[in-house]
Amino acid sequence: MIPTIDPTGVPAWNELTKRAAAPPTIRELLDGPRDFLRLDAAGVSFDFSRQRVDEATLENLVELSSELQVEELRDAMFSGSHINTTENRPALHTALRMPHHAALEVDGHNVVTDVHDVLNRMRVFAEGVRTGAWRGADGREITDVVNIGIGGSDLGPAMAYRALRPYRQQGLRCHFVSNVDPSDIASVLDHLDPATTLFVVASKTFTTQETMANADFARTWVTTALGPNAVVRHFVAVSTNQEAVEAFGIESANMFGFWDWVGGRYSMTSAIGLSTLIAVGPVNFRAMLDGFAAMDEHFRTTPATQNVPMLMGLIAVWNRTFLGIPTTAVLPYSNDLSLFPAYLQQLAMESNGKSVRRDGAPIEYATGGIIWGESGTNGQHSFYQLLHQGTDNVASDVIVVANPEPGSDIMQIAQQEILVSNALAQASVLSCGVTEHELQQAGTPEELLAHKVMPGNRPTSVVMLADLTPFALGALIAAYEHSVFVQGAIWQINSFDQWGVEFGKKVAGGILADVAAGTSNNPDLDPATQASLAQYLELRSEQR
Repeated sequence: MIPTIDPTGVPAWNELTKRAAAPPTIRELLDGPRDFLRLDAAGVSFDFSRQRVDEATLENLVELSSELQVEELRDAMFSGSHINTTENRPALHTALRMPHHAALEVDGHNVVTDVHDVLNRMRVFAEGVRTGAWRGADGREITDVVNIGIGGSDLGPAMAYRALRPYRQQGLRCHFVSNVDPSDIASVLDHLDPATTLFVVASKTFTTQETMANADFARTWVTTALGPNAVVRHFVAVSTNQEAVEAFGIESANMFGFWDWVGGRYSMTSAIGLSTLIAVGPVNFRAMLDGFAAMDEHFRTTPATQNVPMLMGLIAVWNRTFLGIPTTAVLPYSNDLSLFPAYLQQLAMESNGKSVRRDGAPIEYATGGIIWGESGTNGQHSFYQLLHQGTDNVASDVIVVANPEPGSDIMQIAQQEILVSNALAQASVLSCGVTEHELQQAGTPEELLAHKVMPGNRPTSVVMLADLTPFALGALIAAYEHSVFVQGAIWQINSFDQWGVEFGKKVAGGILADVAAGTSNNPDLDPATQASLAQYLELRSEQR
């Protein structure tokens, strides 16, 4: 296994610390050659030229990755080594998109064969739903698919469904329920017919509290209308717990499994993507997997200075750890990518929100930053004011789709040109700003000069896709996946566990038991939580 190294003790870290004390401004950098920061990978263009990185800094960042053995850890990940050390398992999401003729042995077993066995079963089932061969209990065709999951079992499929809107099958709608708040599932089912609705219940263990509560709600909704025997025609499972699935009423033939080496936030290309496959069809789903695979191969084989995910990750570390920028805004100028920032939040923050290294040593440098965002141009009329003139420096990723969807008319093309113009304008102003002298030259009244100055110097990347195709979406997601991996490797943390999430679930289970018992004096709870629980029990009793 790759040893854990204190990154603050390697030479490149010290050089970068010195450079971060007085880095050149983005305006100064743009006066020189910047082509070395404009790269293409898997059909997607990445422009890092608006980052506060010169050639010497980039050289130091690459040296840092070498000194911390990032490429060796990358190779270990792709080979199936148990790089998730706290859970003693591989992190092998890349195997989910490998072609069927590939081979990858993990612990003596070819996992690619297993992956394609599940993909083939998914394809057959999806075609049945899409063609009407799979019907509900009363013989009617399925018109609506409801994915019940949470976290990675929801965010990936929901994001992909929205992103691939032009590729959906007409007359077949997908809906997504994740929140245990009963209003979430009620607001979806209010508009659906049980006889034409199929539920995909996504939980690896089939015990996830929120997911199973919603699944139980949905089962009651279906059986009240159609009878108890209807469950087998209206529910399928994405799980590995056959006993629990069958106890729920789902036939094992309609259970689609995945493996413990697939983390939830990396699972949308596994059976978790069943609703996506039903929506867009096998050809488009395969194209998305091919986009993932193309970026995987680029990351695995391309030298560091030309390697897009490597540079994305290194620049993110430079911004977060050395320049002290705590947050990155993800700004997709595509309404179809409006859920992409939420998807990246889990990917990045659940992976790298850690304060100890792989060996358990405490960390004294900044790790995983805060990811947030909104689609443009909506964000321009809400939070961009803070981005431009606020007291905090925020890095930004501006994501642009060059062309509207195929078949667009002249009015849609004109709107797309407005959209892209706004994206490029925001990237320019965020990075370059506008000076008092420039405002004076433009005739700005003296009393308004201070109010209209834009400091700029906000590190900004521009990611551009020609079209938002399934292939391009896969490549885009994979680039961010591997960037997150690089960041974790530099920080020497395990990006593939999530003990903070697990502990929160455990505490919630204890509180739920207290609620059932009607008590708030559990000595395992802190006084503030005891008081909040007592207040809840008092308020709840008024409505019982």
